[in-house]
Amino acid sequence: QVQLEESGGGSVQAGGSLTLSCAASGSIFRSNTMGWYRQAPGKQREWVADYSSSGSTNVAGSVKGRFTISRDNAKNTVNLQMNSLRPEDTAVYYCNIRFSVLAVYWGQGTQVTVSS
Repeated sequence: QVQLEESGGGSVQAGGSLTLSCAASGSIFRSNTMGWYRQAPGKQREWVADYSSSGSTNVAGSVKGRFTISRDNAKNTVNLQMNSLRPEDTAVYYCNIRFSVLAVYWGQGTQVTVSS
């Protein structure tokens, strides 16, 4: 089993910054991808960014240049540095870790609220 614990959500004014952190524990296979998704009220969950254990990173176009993903393989942690936040970034942010198409684990989510 794998557990994910997120932290760092909160409320901020537009233009502000927040850093989300996620720590994975349990049976972690060395080859994996950790990432972030978000779900705004009334919308589907959408992918934000991910970072593979081999070092490859991907960031959604909607947040590119504002959000930065980083990870520590030794600690099985992934962070999301969010700058220049906008009201449309308001959502519950979920961390996940993926070992294969069928082996995906999710955190419980952390709320990010950006006020204008």
